[in-house]
Amino acid sequence: MAEPRHTADGRQDARQDEAGLWAELVATARRSVADGLVVGTSGNVSARVGDLVLVTPSGVPYDRLTPADITGVDLDGRQVLGTLVPTSELPMHLAVYRTTDARAVVHTHAVHATAVATLVPELPLIHYMAAALGGPVRVAAYAAYGTDELAENMLRALEGRSGCLLQNHGTITYGATLDQAYDRTAQLEWMCRLWLTASSLPGRAPSLLTEAQLAEAGARLKGYGQRK
Repeated sequence: MAEPRHTADGRQDARQDEAGLWAELVATARRSVADGLVVGTSGNVSARVGDLVLVTPSGVPYDRLTPADITGVDLDGRQVLGTLVPTSELPMHLAVYRTTDARAVVHTHAVHATAVATLVPELPLIHYMAAALGGPVRVAAYAAYGTDELAENMLRALEGRSGCLLQNHGTITYGATLDQAYDRTAQLEWMCRLWLTASSLPGRAPSLLTEAQLAEAGARLKGYGQRK
């Protein structure tokens, strides 16, 4: 996601960047529905470009969003783009942007992750992909949705992490791009489903990784993928 370009017609270039990012954000939101991570309008997505945060609006089905529905706020939460009311979870999104280098945030009510968030204070180390989120995934203490208290609880759970569970609520992850933030959400939901599945056999308990094994996996993941 590129920063606005500074040219002789800088504002026009900025609008083009915002429009492109909005299209990417809407596509990500629709993907979360198609992949079963949210139901209806029960999640939200945002992306940052400069000091502008584009965010899905409150209570609008993603398949109805158009380029004209672009919704944006500044880092203080003041609406600077669009007329649709921003998501009620705006405090969580802004808290992430104010305290990390995130450029994108994805919040879902994924069923397996939400189930785990009602059972344990931290997702057991069932798989090494926990390293991709910075370590064992914590559960933020419950608070009413859309509140500053929830945002504060989330920040504590996110310390040193790029994702966490929200007790009796869902998930939140962030990344350098929308693709990365979304992938982290999908990986978190998959790990939660894996742990619930492995834990469901009566009389048996799944093997778990040690912190040392997770650290080794984290070091290897840093070199994962194609080298440029």
